[in-house]
Amino acid sequence: MSQSAVPGRDTVYVFLGRTDGDRPAAARRLLRRAGGALLGRAEAEIRVGRDAAGRPLVDAGDAVELPVSVSHAGGIVVVAARRGGGVGVDAERRRDLPALALARRWYAPQEAAWLRGRPPGCQVEAFLLLWTAKEAVGKALGRGLRDGGLRRPMPVPGGPGELLRPVPGAGGLRVGHPRLPPSGDGPVLAGDLVLAVAVDGPADGVELVID
Repeated sequence: MSQSAVPGRDTVYVFLGRTDGDRPAAARRLLRRAGGALLGRAEAEIRVGRDAAGRPLVDAGDAVELPVSVSHAGGIVVVAARRGGGVGVDAERRRDLPALALARRWYAPQEAAWLRGRPPGCQVEAFLLLWTAKEAVGKALGRGLRDGGLRRPMPVPGGPGELLRPVPGAGGLRVGHPRLPPSGDGPVLAGDLVLAVAVDGPADGVELVID
């Protein structure tokens, strides 16, 4: 699929693909694709590296760096890129886990209480929605989950309103969970992956690009 940035729009582009067993190579491929699309250059001109803290860097050999974020989940690699400012992405496979016990340990009391109020069959999903939101916000801030990131309150997942919702008490940070394609479309199984995207400042929307 060919993808180019839309002029005048601050869109977050999320590229999804399979790793085929080589996670670093798959991430570099998607980072170059993101750089080529959003910087308007050939992919061969895009440089991919890491800063001193290990965060990915993308540029075309000039002073302009493209804000990017990377996540891995099983055999899937996810890259988020945005020209207009900080961005973070996180993905988790749906799986069995002790959602209530983990929430009591890691989440703020009001979030653990919200999770307890969910129907039993929805608690794992709700836990992962909060977890991926916290991870994505931490990446958008450039510090991950350090300094109490798991206790950082998130907007209630699935509530009414726009996709990217304000993070309580966090200035211009916004976070949301884009709708994935139907099961069987490309490498992503919608019933198997939880995806969160965060931005620092307003953005016009999120577009998924299936590799």
